Amino acid sequence: MTGPTASAAPATPADPPGGRRAALVWGVGVSVYLVAVIFRTSLGVAGLDAVERFDVNASALSTFSILQLLVYAGMQIPVGLMVDRLGTKKVLTLGVVLFTLGQIGFALSPSYGMALAARALLGCGDAMTFISVLRLGTRWFPARRGPVIAQIAGLVGMAGNLVSTLVLARLLHQVGWTAAFAGSSLAGVAVLVLLLLLLKDHPEGYAPEPVPHQGAAYVRRQIATSWREPGTRLGLWVHFTTQFPAMVFLLLWGLPFLVEAQGLSRAAAGELLTLVVLSNMAVGLVYGQVVARHHGARLPLALGTVGATAALWAATLAQPGGDAPMWLLVTLCAVLGACGPASMIGFDFARPANPPERQGTASGIVNMGGFTASITTLLAIGLLLDATGDDYRIAFASVFAVQALGVTQMLRLRARTARRERERLVASRVETVHVPA
Repeated sequence: MTGPTASAAPATPADPPGGRRAALVWGVGVSVYLVAVIFRTSLGVAGLDAVERFDVNASALSTFSILQLLVYAGMQIPVGLMVDRLGTKKVLTLGVVLFTLGQIGFALSPSYGMALAARALLGCGDAMTFISVLRLGTRWFPARRGPVIAQIAGLVGMAGNLVSTLVLARLLHQVGWTAAFAGSSLAGVAVLVLLLLLLKDHPEGYAPEPVPHQGAAYVRRQIATSWREPGTRLGLWVHFTTQFPAMVFLLLWGLPFLVEAQGLSRAAAGELLTLVVLSNMAVGLVYGQVVARHHGARLPLALGTVGATAALWAATLAQPGGDAPMWLLVTLCAVLGACGPASMIGFDFARPANPPERQGTASGIVNMGGFTASITTLLAIGLLLDATGDDYRIAFASVFAVQALGVTQMLRLRARTARRERERLVASRVETVHVPA
């Protein structure tokens, strides 16, 4: 008998079988995530409208996204613990209810303060979706498919961003603020019905081993043991460093930058935002296949994406007069599309480092990374725009400082993570050899 290789772990008797039933159940889960992303990114196409509706400046506008992401990031570890303890269906159900109420509240908010509260509620529900979908994939599909399943989940999320860019933006200008946001909330009701009717936590006969829960002691143990794994920490920093440039661009500041700083029409800016999303979807499929076959490609892919993103941002911001040629903006947006798939590689470091009963907690820790970086950069850009009289070149230069911090931590943890993975691989081979035929 041969042991597992570093590129792909073979299916074990404990692995779920996958198949059509798995695809159906997982499809319901990712449809929930799709709607959550539509609601999350809806402000990205309505930023200029929000300025007029609520009569706010750049810092106040950025507070919408910062608060939403702050709630999202702060909820990641609690949600991971909830998923490990309660299962996917209960957590997803609560998430759908919360983000749908948040979207309705945002549609009807007459004031800036009420709109902020609605975005916070939306962020809380949104926080419960992605980790739940990741766990659902590990419960229904063999481990060797993990990287591809995770990338497809990210791809579906970007499809939600595409819906915001193409559909919700048009609705906003055709039927107005209230009708567009309230009408979109019906998608939340639809996925809630599907979730209640069709979703199951795991296939028959593949229930996880019961884990004793002992209140605060259980919580501390879950977090501490997950954090002690260098793969979890490296995954967090990979997610931190790779995700935020595209997140900041799509979630809030891309449209104002392209319209106000680059002089493009809203239609042309919308097309470039769409390019980011389409590039993300295409690159995600490639990255998923590469990582599934060659785990050694994980860190080079992540670092390469960071380097390419930094180089394109530098070239764009360094243009004389601040006006970049269209070919450079197109290239920038195409490269930004790789940020989302690169961030998913973070989960490919954390997943093999933690047993099934800690997958939710470990995923929550990793998922905090990119959203923490996004919050920091959103705030920095808003403050710098107000302080410099809307100088986007100075404001967007904050991207480089956040990237530098993340790369430093990735390089610091890479050797420790590789050593731990080799130890685990050797132990797995020894265990396999001693299994009776």
